[in-house]
Amino acid sequence: MSQRRQRTRHLIELGGLIVKAGIVDLTDDDRAVILGALLDVRHRLQGEHREQALSLWRRRGSRAFESIRQPSAES
Repeated sequence: MSQRRQRTRHLIELGGLIVKAGIVDLTDDDRAVILGALLDVRHRLQGEHREQALSLWRRRGSRAFESIRQPSAES
């Protein structure tokens, strides 16, 4: 696969995460709000509590991916 196609696929997957997290719906697709939120994340990752934030977000993200892979028995 060409580098351009790989990059395009990567960007599409990252955009999918924004949708999967419900950010698009919660912000009424306001791109300024979404960018502002992402800039806040960047700011937090540059701070002294970087490792704690990464650990928390990794746990939450892992649980979310797991719940997507294994829908509840109630469904």
